[in-house]
Amino acid sequence: MKAVLILSGGLDSTTLLYKLLADGYLVDALTFNYGQKHKKEIDCAIAITSRLDVPHQIIDLSSLAAFLGESALLGKKEVPSCHYTEEAARQTVVPNRNMIMLSVAAGYAEAHEIPELFYAAHKNDQTIYPDCRPEFVEALKPAIRLGTAWNPVELQAPFVHMTKADIVRMGLVLQVPYELTWSCYKGKAMPCRSCPTCIEREEAFALCGCRDPLIGMAGD
Repeated sequence: MKAVLILSGGLDSTTLLYKLLADGYLVDALTFNYGQKHKKEIDCAIAITSRLDVPHQIIDLSSLAAFLGESALLGKKEVPSCHYTEEAARQTVVPNRNMIMLSVAAGYAEAHEIPELFYAAHKNDQTIYPDCRPEFVEALKPAIRLGTAWNPVELQAPFVHMTKADIVRMGLVLQVPYELTWSCYKGKAMPCRSCPTCIEREEAFALCGCRDPLIGMAGD
């Protein structure tokens, strides 16, 4: 079995990579530079794929950042220091980000005759990011299938009904090296522990009865 995976270097997509490998897939990992402030996640993706000897491509879409509005992830606003709220979510949205990346990844999959394309959208993100919702996944599946008619590609989002805590729980069983992953949006050397994604990540580990290994690195 062969698959393409969009790998950010974050907790969710890294867990999905380990799950796919455990299930016997041969995986091509794609990481996107879309001008994000937190480029450290790209370095994490490189470290993870190097450890696993997984083919890995970094695709440069950074020129699009100028056209994608005022997202805090692109450095045009300050990343909020709070839990996810509607206002905080709006500040961290990069418009249509997953659609753009999935379109490119589907083209890669078709060109390389790889029949399945995975991304790690999950339940926690559904109220925050429109392109992580089950309705988006179900709408895009036939579009990708039709758009790759010569070598049809099937979109898969196996975490879409799972919480982040569910994903961490799975990853702990799979022995995912979470110390190599990255979530913080603020683009610094250590996690801030105050931005929405840091808070969500720390809570997910706590719900699993353990501590995020990045906390010790950041200090208490």
